[in-house]
Amino acid sequence: VQLQASGGGLVQAGGSLRLSCAASGLTFRRYTVGWFRQAPGKEREFVAAIRYSGTTHYVDSVKGRFTVSRDNAKNTVYLQMDSLKPEDTAVYYCAADSNIILSSLRQRDSYDYWGQGTLVTVSS
Repeated sequence: VQLQASGGGLVQAGGSLRLSCAASGLTFRRYTVGWFRQAPGKEREFVAAIRYSGTTHYVDSVKGRFTVSRDNAKNTVYLQMDSLKPEDTAVYYCAADSNIILSSLRQRDSYDYWGQGTLVTVSS
């Protein structure tokens, strides 16, 4: 199983980026995919997730600004990030698992497979 996160970069505050998480080696449509981020000196935190059913979940700080979606035909999950803020600066990771219950999808330990991370830098 491989997850490849991409799409990070440098953007000014108020700008947008779209991250992609491409998966291989798994029956993608059966997996919940989560996005996490880790800022310098901080723990990795949950950002958003999309379940195999298509339902989505977000941390409060990104609601209304970020949108997670999936294209099962392309084995890819996207994180559209709009109205970016300097505090969104972090390395963003995607993760996947096929056996996550709703109450645990915000927990890092719930995910078996992780991508390598992509850096998002938002300048003020």
